[in-house]
Amino acid sequence: MLRTMIEPRAPHPESVLRDVFGYDEFRPGQAHIIDAVLAGRDCIGVMPTGAGKSLTFQIPARLMPGTVVVLSPLISLMKDQVDALLDLGFRATAINSSLAADERRRRLRGFERGDYELVYLAPEALGPHMRARLRHAPLSLIVVDEAHCISQWGHDFRPSYRALQGLRDEIRDGGATGNGGAGENGLPILALTATATRRVAADIIRQLGMRKPEGYKGSFFRSNLRVVCRKKGEGNTRAEILGLIRRHRGESGIVYCLSRKSVEQMAEFLRREGVDAVPYHAGLDDGARAEHQDAFARDEVDVVVATIAFGMGIDKSNVRFVIHRDMPSDIESWYQEIGRAGRDGLPSDCVLFYSWADVKVRERFLAEIDDPTVREAKRRAAVDLFRLADRDACRHRGLLAYFGEDFEACGESCDVCTGIGVTDLVDVLPVLKRKPRAGRAGGRVAAGRATTTEIDRSPSDPTFQRLRTLRKELADARGVPAYIVFSDQVLWDLIDLRPGSPEEMLRVPGIGPAKLEQYGEVFLDALREG
Repeated sequence: MLRTMIEPRAPHPESVLRDVFGYDEFRPGQAHIIDAVLAGRDCIGVMPTGAGKSLTFQIPARLMPGTVVVLSPLISLMKDQVDALLDLGFRATAINSSLAADERRRRLRGFERGDYELVYLAPEALGPHMRARLRHAPLSLIVVDEAHCISQWGHDFRPSYRALQGLRDEIRDGGATGNGGAGENGLPILALTATATRRVAADIIRQLGMRKPEGYKGSFFRSNLRVVCRKKGEGNTRAEILGLIRRHRGESGIVYCLSRKSVEQMAEFLRREGVDAVPYHAGLDDGARAEHQDAFARDEVDVVVATIAFGMGIDKSNVRFVIHRDMPSDIESWYQEIGRAGRDGLPSDCVLFYSWADVKVRERFLAEIDDPTVREAKRRAAVDLFRLADRDACRHRGLLAYFGEDFEACGESCDVCTGIGVTDLVDVLPVLKRKPRAGRAGGRVAAGRATTTEIDRSPSDPTFQRLRTLRKELADARGVPAYIVFSDQVLWDLIDLRPGSPEEMLRVPGIGPAKLEQYGEVFLDALREG
């Protein structure tokens, strides 16, 4: 076995970044947020999916005394998040309603003793009993993930998030030790979201009672996402969706539909055509939803056909395409849903099929909203998305303008700028060319390696397939999704850099001592065979 040592506490954020996560540089905004948290300041971070939001609280968890509490909306994802942390040597756990009573009590006792660096909770769990536990636990930081859920002006308002109002004051008044009184807040709050307009961000700050918060807003532009819009009626939508999926044969993707009925019909159509697809919607029982999501996370099925009930907080990094058969409810929802593609930084396709009929269907849904101001705002939001899709202008520029970001035309990441539309993607079926990027933010690049030449990175590449199979075998043995072992980007970097020793393997971005100890020998052997 390869042996490494991970210190339970490290002196600097950069040390944790390098020695635990295997990166030499922070991505934009990460260091700013981490510094604010370590100083005891409240902070709000608005960063696109794939920008590394999790590190902004995972690194402080290794540095701060006490426990970081992460409030996250989906119990179904907590296990995967905790497994990924355990894989890196963290002391982490989730406490939720899926646990047996004895196990829940055991974890709660450990929580109060300060046994964990990170504890994941769902907002729904913040009843009187859990609040009493929080008052006695040695807390260092409260993290509110998917923080836009607290605002009725956000695209995914969740009433359970209103339980977070006044939570910090209640904990502090009850005697929690906090972080030793650092900073003016004692117990800082970190709010994170991938999608928030100025109005939503201001509402998050107000609802959470944040005091003079630091803030960071990253660029919403993701150059690896190729955004394409296609008006329904200009072609055979169902056939074109099938062609897009066949373009990505053997790769993971999501197809979003408006209704449960259309989800079932599309999933059945794809299965008849030989696509390994499963449905996901609120009408399925809990067991079926969990089974389908788990199979997708573990690369056992290629495609999930889903309503918006699927996807928030998806950690799967190798989603290569997101297709909307129907329009989402607004631009924020569209941005968040396409953001589930390409989280590893590799090129991915995002295709929106849209029509005015979709807008009218959305309007019927809005009849259930009592507040006329909110109802009208949401109606306008659906119209704005239609107009953005129907406009002959750079897709990314239109998206970013909605979030208040000035941006020139992308030039190469949308159908308007490239002239490559759905019919080209379906008919030509070219192999995607993927370029590793020298000096990638947050990445480690081996000295002396050429990293900018264009490389044919087809998923059928035999070495990639061998490493992918090995990754799945290791993941299955541990009962975790494959991406927790290594992302697709790490596999391609292993192929490009061809490390021949443990020391060289540590130069691969995303491989730190913990990953090296667990997986280094088997992957080095696999590379030698190739």
